[in-house]
Amino acid sequence: MVSTSQKNLHSLLTTKLKKLTITPPSASSPDFDFTEVFGPLTPCRHNNQSPASTSASLGDPQVIHNRSHSFVGPSPRYALSSSLPLQIQELEHENDAELEAESERKIGPGDFEIFRVVGQGAFGKVFQVKKKGVDDGDSDGIYAMKVMRKDTIIKKNHVDYMKAERDILTKVTHPFIVQLRYSFQTRSKLYLILDFINGGHLFFHLYRQGIFREDQARFYTAEIVSAVSHLHKCGIVHRDLKPENILMDSDGHVMLTDFGLAKEIDESSRSNSMCGTTEYMAPEILLSKGHNKDADWWSVGILLYEMLTGQVNIKSMQVIACNTMLLFYLIIFHCLFVNSLELLSHFPENCPASH
Repeated sequence: MVSTSQKNLHSLLTTKLKKLTITPPSASSPDFDFTEVFGPLTPCRHNNQSPASTSASLGDPQVIHNRSHSFVGPSPRYALSSSLPLQIQELEHENDAELEAESERKIGPGDFEIFRVVGQGAFGKVFQVKKKGVDDGDSDGIYAMKVMRKDTIIKKNHVDYMKAERDILTKVTHPFIVQLRYSFQTRSKLYLILDFINGGHLFFHLYRQGIFREDQARFYTAEIVSAVSHLHKCGIVHRDLKPENILMDSDGHVMLTDFGLAKEIDESSRSNSMCGTTEYMAPEILLSKGHNKDADWWSVGILLYEMLTGQVNIKSMQVIACNTMLLFYLIIFHCLFVNSLELLSHFPENCPASH
């Protein structure tokens, strides 16, 4: 038989538990504070469409072939560049009234109409959207909206990578690199608004054709080399070059995208992060020897090999990791045209400086 004192204790505990509330993480806490890069929180506006509800109704994009995913180790927690502000840079000739008017026109999720889901990643989804109220005859207002969940980013300790992606995109302007147009945040999500490239991924075209003609592969590789060279001149290493991260525009030109693993690095510096996609990783990354911008050139060589053969040979990757190159050369020489050997043979060398 339960005593009166025990009943009173149970009643008290029940009352306390009913009053107990779990406070959600504050958007202003250090972990959730992306204001330094994405700007202040965007006020929520009434909008019948939201990325979550729309993606549920539209469905996820079709998976045409299962591929390896990008891998990244713990966030390096490196210092972010402070050379660019969060919002549009303030011009010296602007007066206070102009700045105040500009602040009232901040872009947010409610300024875009969502059409469909065009991609899905580890942190969120990419939507095809249209900016509302666009009457410019030179622009159709169509963009790609990359939506990332803050809680997922925090959980996987990738805060610095997400901040760096936005920071890097604002510094890069090149005809073969996707351009960032807007960036903002809400309480739970981060948003990047990029140019919408409507030709599909390079992987889709490669998967459909099987292999590319030699002149076609040479053309795509030349544009990739141009884009990568520009990144390196800006002190940036991409670290995740692969067909899924290369888009094709309507004119058949390539466009580099997805800078989630990119990093600003000095000429004399090396990074020890284990990141990228296994089939495209340089030997120094696989062997944890530290890497620099030379690692991108290895990936370019693998891309060219895949365009000409239609496959990335896993056995050859194991040979690379074991620091033995003979079999890798034999595979390439057997599969490729003679005119491509001279160019391709410069890429798969074990010395990072020789990539």
